[in-house]
Amino acid sequence: MVSDFPRLLVATEAWPNSPGGGLAIIRQMLKDWPTEKLIWWSCFPDGKKIFGQNIASHRVANIPQKLYPNRRWREQKSWLLEHFWLPWATRHFKNTLADLKPDVVWVIPHCWAIPPLARILPGGTTPFHVSIHDYMDICGVIQKFGERRSRQMAGMADKLYASATTRDAICTAMVDDLRARTGANGSINRAGLDQADFDHLAFAPDRKEGPIRIAYAGTIIAEDTFALFARSLAQIRGRLPQPVTLDFFGDHSYRSRSWFDPGWMKEHGNLPARELSQALKECDWGVSPMKLTDDDRRYNRFSLPTKFVSYLAAGLPIITIGHPESTVMKMASQYAVGLSTTEAEPEALGKQLLEHLSEPEPRKKYRAEIMRCALGEFDARRMRAQLYDNFRKGSAG
Repeated sequence: MVSDFPRLLVATEAWPNSPGGGLAIIRQMLKDWPTEKLIWWSCFPDGKKIFGQNIASHRVANIPQKLYPNRRWREQKSWLLEHFWLPWATRHFKNTLADLKPDVVWVIPHCWAIPPLARILPGGTTPFHVSIHDYMDICGVIQKFGERRSRQMAGMADKLYASATTRDAICTAMVDDLRARTGANGSINRAGLDQADFDHLAFAPDRKEGPIRIAYAGTIIAEDTFALFARSLAQIRGRLPQPVTLDFFGDHSYRSRSWFDPGWMKEHGNLPARELSQALKECDWGVSPMKLTDDDRRYNRFSLPTKFVSYLAAGLPIITIGHPESTVMKMASQYAVGLSTTEAEPEALGKQLLEHLSEPEPRKKYRAEIMRCALGEFDARRMRAQLYDNFRKGSAG
């Protein structure tokens, strides 16, 4: 019954139908939440509803795109946001709480949404749940905003997490790290598989005739690693039993990169969740790279790319490449879901790719471990139930 659901305000930087792994998690978790009980606060307006997320009300503390810091003029733009936008955004969020009167707020601390939320929610009367998807002191954020501001945002996110009514994070390593630093315990919440996905995994369809299709979903973060993979694959593709294609699904284009070869690489753009799921099911492998070095420890050790879960849901064996201490490599070391490698030499990596991509029925070979990993680590039904329980606990006081 709708009455069983508290009035929920989602508060984060991004809009309801924004692309990206973090928003994919949010939308999946809100699948069963009634629209009339769902409201949103963000720093950007919603665009085309490509992902189908509907809400009852949306309040926007808008950051003009030209003012958003992104390496170029980052100090000047950040100064303007701090001195002019932030005081107004803080009042805007305070007024949103007063006007919309949510029973509970779901905070996903990300970039410029963090400062106004951290000024209002801790010590206030509105209960709130915090979900940490990424740390704000990873290299990518530091490059955008500078080290000082990134560290400040990271500290504010910790403050939100520590003072929240209930909380969660993306992986066990992050939950443990946050507990050690803030003294607050949390559960795990991340992208997962729903019943239809598990039903799909129960069967391993025979491989269709045609090229070996390798999928890459989302934005390329560890581009050095991905370039190594692409060049190694280029060296051995002529020796594979079938031609190979590399299929990109996401918001960014990589056609200008030196490693991109339009002869066997294809860009499909950003697809709605259902279309992306179907497109991935038509592929044979997924690739999930992270940095081979450990120079971005906060990302390597505490972030878990949503693409890894998307491949599992499609039943794809996964080519995992990265530093041995990275989250995806540790996950791949527990479950034999495909090729897991730390190899940094193109020839040696090419040899491993040749062996694995020559497997005639990869889905069947790895199906049992894909299912075991999905059930043990990525059951969306279980995580959604835990999250909804936290929302109800908060709203009940």
